[in-house]
Order: sequence, then structure tokens, then C-alpha cells
Amino acid sequence: MFIGMHALIYAHDAEKVRAFFRDVFEWPFVDAHGGWLIFKLPPSEVGVHPIMPGDTQSHQLYMMVDDIKKAVAALEKKGVQCAPVQDAGFGLLTTFELPGGGPMGMYQPRHPLAINLRGKAKAARKAPAKRKMKAAAKQKAPKKTQKKAASPKKSKPAKRAAKTTAKKPTRKAPTRKAKPRKKR
Repeated sequence: MFIGMHALIYAHDAEKVRAFFRDVFEWPFVDAHGGWLIFKLPPSEVGVHPIMPGDTQSHQLYMMVDDIKKAVAALEKKGVQCAPVQDAGFGLLTTFELPGGGPMGMYQPRHPLAINLRGKAKAARKAPAKRKMKAAAKQKAPKKTQKKAASPKKSKPAKRAAKTTAKKPTRKAPTRKAKPRKKR
């Protein structure tokens, strides 16, 4: 059904933010029309958090990294200033300013990552329930199914099996002798 997620960043200077993603993050992009760049993102995931009393509804973007110290150092080499890294329990966090676009978060997660899931997670959850249902159906099956095993119809394969076990003359496949290789 879904093929991906399209995120939007509203910025006072969209051109500067596009240039930042292109030149600093070096994200691949397509030019939708006239310099309107749409960037390919790394694998992503979404979490939903409750709104705390006094807060307003908002959406935040965090770039996930596997080593926040290395990521901060790499951004600083390109002239991007990052806020001090904070330990938030679920991960290590920092922010940096998008030129003309406001703050963006970056964190090194400590929680299990949804980006590591494969497309069959939904089916995998249902599979144990199906197996339980099949096992329960077998236990509740009427006794008639047991009588069928003793019926004459089922005995025919047994007769066939007896016939096939009788020894028949076998013919050996011809063997080929290996030809000696010529020396070069």
C-alpha cells in the first residue's frame, strides 16, 4: 500500500536548506522542476509521542547516527555547529541549525531500531496465531477422520507400496572411464 514517506521542511530560505542537504549531507536528489530538489533519505522510522500539558502539537525530524561523536566531528569539519550532546536515556541527542531552516535534531539511539525490520513483520506476528488455530482444529477434529485411515480406500496405497518393494532386476548405468589429459 505505502511506498515510502515524504517529509516536508518549511524554511525561511528553502534554497539554503536544499544546498545544505546537497552539499553538506551529500544526499542524492532529483530535480522535480526548476531547482526544486527532492532528496533521497536514509532508511527511516517514525515514533509517536504524547503532547505534554502546555505543549503544542508539532513534528520533529532527527537524523539517526550510529556514532554521534563521529557525526558531530564530521559536521563541524564542514562548518556546522552542533549543540552539546545530551544523554536522554533512549539515546544521545544534539541539534544543529539548518541555514535558513531552523533547528534539526540528531541522535544515536539506544532503543531497538525499526529500520532493521523487514517487510514480513506483519505476517510473522500472525503466523503463531494461525499455527495455534490449526493445532486446536486438529485436536477438536471429529473421530471420523481417524476411521478414514482404516477404510479400504486408504489401504490401496499400502498394496502399491508392497508391490514396489518386490525386487526387480536392476540395470547398472554404464560407467565411463576418465580419459587421460594431454600434457601441454
